[in-house]
Amino acid sequence: MNHEALLADLREAFASDALVAPSVTLRGGNAIDDYASPPPFDPSLDVITDEYLEAHHWGVNYLDAASWRHYLPSLFEYALRHLQEGSFVCEALLSSLRPPDRTPPRLASLSHEHEALVVQALDVIAFSNESASQDLACQIMEEWWAPGALYRVIPT
Repeated sequence: MNHEALLADLREAFASDALVAPSVTLRGGNAIDDYASPPPFDPSLDVITDEYLEAHHWGVNYLDAASWRHYLPSLFEYALRHLQEGSFVCEALLSSLRPPDRTPPRLASLSHEHEALVVQALDVIAFSNESASQDLACQIMEEWWAPGALYRVIPT
């Protein structure tokens, strides 16, 4: 599957999450990281662009599950477009995909369809020779996303 098809599938799978304004924006998460009160969503200030993601990448850690799903397709799109570059945006995305899961969970909030697409995108990042994030993506796959992952308990 080429990157464009994968990104189209990600956008489609997360379309309902993208339609809802996030309760915590990346800009708001960045404010929390700076020990400030998070500003509310503002459609004119929270337009998802490369510049927005680069300016507010620290905010990924503070997103609740629904807000995180809102941003996932855009974060993956950025990571795949900037595959050869190391970036804080890609590191923030990859770190958000690592165990342990939160309470309430973010990772476990994904549907099976979402999970399959996350694995496909991680495969590109982990196994593309030109990927600057290959090592971290491989580690994350081993920890949670690959069959027989080290830290993921699959209910029987």
